[in-house]
Amino acid sequence: MAHSEHRRQTHLVEQLFVKHVSAIRGFIEAFVPDFNRAEDVLQECFLTVAAKADAFREGSNFLAWALAIAKFKVLESLRQPWAKVGSLSPEVIETLSADAPMDAPADNSRTLLQECMEELSPRAKEVIELRYGEACKPAEIARRLQWTPQSVYVALSRARALLRDCIERKAKQQEHR
Repeated sequence: MAHSEHRRQTHLVEQLFVKHVSAIRGFIEAFVPDFNRAEDVLQECFLTVAAKADAFREGSNFLAWALAIAKFKVLESLRQPWAKVGSLSPEVIETLSADAPMDAPADNSRTLLQECMEELSPRAKEVIELRYGEACKPAEIARRLQWTPQSVYVALSRARALLRDCIERKAKQQEHR
């Protein structure tokens, strides 16, 4: 790739990053609750996106590409010795980011998630908050709630499905406005 073409591509990717920075930041903050760590991950993401500018194909989904890089940067940050106790496990991040719509702004997704959490039953909300808010393992949730581990897995699966369906429904309603 010629030097001028490389510069043009880098400039394009940087502009797209700035355009989508709030969605990328929201995605990162969903998994890295500490503001300073999230900002560090965002900066690392920008540097990687800029360094890999030539790999981006103009006309393809930039946000999906950038969020894939952001996911790897989040996972990388969890391997650091200073990673805060209580962070989501890499498996949880993989699961949740796989369900995240890559073309919807993350700030909007977070708002929709909060709205949909309110629609859950109190028990389902409690299970989700224990699992993802307090990072309790299913065995610990079972002990706390005096349930079997299997019933915790079922409750988590149902609650995640309800949340996913609710978010998708609300996102479609917003699209049609």
